[in-house]
Amino acid sequence: MPPHPLPRLSTRALAMKASEIRELLKLVSRPSMTSFAGGIPDPALFNVGLFQDAYRQTFAGPSIAREALQYSTTEGYLPLREWIAARMAAMGINCGSDNILITGGSQQGLDLIGKLMLDAGDAVATAQPTYLGALQAFSAYQPTFEALGAARAGACPAKLIYLVPDFANPTGETMTLKARHAALATADAMGALIVEDAAYSALRYDGQDLPAIAALDQARAGGIESTRTLYCGTFSKTLSPGMRVGWICGPAPLIRRLVLLKQGADPHTATINQIIIHHAAVDSFDAQVTRIRSVYRTRRDAMLAALQRYAPDGVHWTRPEGGMFVWVTLPGHIDAGDLLKQALRADIAFVPGSAFFPDGSGRNTMRLSFSLCDEAQIEGGIYKLCELVGQVARRAEMVVGVS
Repeated sequence: MPPHPLPRLSTRALAMKASEIRELLKLVSRPSMTSFAGGIPDPALFNVGLFQDAYRQTFAGPSIAREALQYSTTEGYLPLREWIAARMAAMGINCGSDNILITGGSQQGLDLIGKLMLDAGDAVATAQPTYLGALQAFSAYQPTFEALGAARAGACPAKLIYLVPDFANPTGETMTLKARHAALATADAMGALIVEDAAYSALRYDGQDLPAIAALDQARAGGIESTRTLYCGTFSKTLSPGMRVGWICGPAPLIRRLVLLKQGADPHTATINQIIIHHAAVDSFDAQVTRIRSVYRTRRDAMLAALQRYAPDGVHWTRPEGGMFVWVTLPGHIDAGDLLKQALRADIAFVPGSAFFPDGSGRNTMRLSFSLCDEAQIEGGIYKLCELVGQVARRAEMVVGVS
């Protein structure tokens, strides 16, 4: 029998596109593949023993075990929210547990914020390129996207400003202190809400820590209840992405609205996951961060050194102080999407940069992640990738010469 036709879907559903990264990751599982595609933690660095201990402690006591297996409040497990609030206070973001909502990773936080703030046709200002997951989350609510530098107060000012100020996905770049203050000034002029995505902020390898935008906002506003920033944090890049625990921090009235929206999606983030993450964070958060910083710093250095050795003329790249990504700009005549097809045949994977632009531009760019490969894999993979870039560039020059 022929398949039944789809029911009449909403215009929102029809407009949604698959994540290019998620689709690509389905293709790169073969053992011979060197993947610079997924911006994911190395599972070899997960502290498995820490989580085993957390589960044992949780189920050793009947009371906490029953709590872990039960429904919970939508706001989240109170001891975890209190731990987060204390960490944020140390960053200059003074808040209480009422200012924290636990989410299913920071990705759910972005979706809830989009649902809270955006109507069809509203403008979202972002860096361009920017995080693909944010574009997906916000696109469900049918906004328009504009470059942050072009955003101005006027008849239709942006309603949201989305920023990844530290070691941004995909570029690895970090906003200067001046740029952070400028973003707040722009938000003031437009009456916009800033969404600060801090997924990578713990992963600094060089340079001095810069204050979070939420901290700068609070310092000038006099308290969190007068700020215009929602801070999105996560344990995915530090403790475990599989636990799916993140949070939103912001003024209590906005948090209460977000709680109502979350209730429509799920009553609460899994109780047991929150309790286990709390155990792991209390026992070993700082030690785990120190450990992964050391490894990722070495891999970052290996990728930058390999690019310096092997990249052909006309190729440029960022030099991130932290995070997981290096952003590469190829000569203008090279399409990274076409290059990827050839690279996959050579067992090399990366993400074409056009995925990170709302309008699909940036076709001569690509994102390389160094988090998952060791130094030897990075050396060999970058060599092969740069050889391929050189071959493509030489063929293009020959075509131009013939014509």
